[in-house]
Amino acid sequence: MRFLKLSLIAVVVLFSLESCSKYGKILKSKDVTYKLKMADKFYVDLKYRQAQQLYEELYPVFKGTDKFEELYYRDAFCFYYMKNYSDAEHFFKGFLEVFPNSSKAEEVDFMHAMCFYKQVSKIDLDQTNTGKTIGVMQSFINTHPGSLRNEEASAIIDKCRVRMESKELRSADLYFKVGQFRAAAISYANVLSSFPESNQGDMYKLNVIKSYFRFAKMSIIDKQPERFEKVVTEYQDFADRFPDSKLLAEAKELNILSQNNIKAIQYEQIKTTTQR
Repeated sequence: MRFLKLSLIAVVVLFSLESCSKYGKILKSKDVTYKLKMADKFYVDLKYRQAQQLYEELYPVFKGTDKFEELYYRDAFCFYYMKNYSDAEHFFKGFLEVFPNSSKAEEVDFMHAMCFYKQVSKIDLDQTNTGKTIGVMQSFINTHPGSLRNEEASAIIDKCRVRMESKELRSADLYFKVGQFRAAAISYANVLSSFPESNQGDMYKLNVIKSYFRFAKMSIIDKQPERFEKVVTEYQDFADRFPDSKLLAEAKELNILSQNNIKAIQYEQIKTTTQR
């Protein structure tokens, strides 16, 4: 059994060496037509690293010829299939600049946008590429209004918006969790402002009210009336914007508590003044 394994390894090594030797001969060849033919073969065989290296060598040879467009197109896709999305984005963009009227322009424009989407980070990391994806996908839709790819582009935009909404919500939730209630209130308000069409809008608004209520409760007595007034103002806005929300009762309760706290503080202030 051990001998069989060693034999198999030896065959694999010999095959790899032979393949490397053949590829080395292709690289050294002075026949550019042959090189291009082999680059295309590697591309079809999904051997993108070898294909890309050959295409790169052939750029100066075929630039300005009728074969350059296809060479450039496939070279860009080599980077994409190798998951080198940063370089792929650069090459797709370059293709559009060199061949703006190409029959492949719509496809390449979409792939250029896809490169940003492929570079989107995990939800707990920076979402710069998520924002860029929304922008480039929307630009694609605007540029190609009749494209069959617009449905996919719209779906990607929706996914990115949900992702960015979740990212902002996490930040607001964290502020609330650690007791930074004023920062939490501002953050929840920002989520609602950034995503006004969200189906969780009433929850974000309720969290604004909760955060300001907690912030008021933690404040010194002199600051509390003004800060409870903020809760009342936010509740009134909630009632105007979400009159049918299932969360309205909870918001109303915080509003009543805030008004009662304001009255109690004012009563104590009047009482203290009278006693003097």
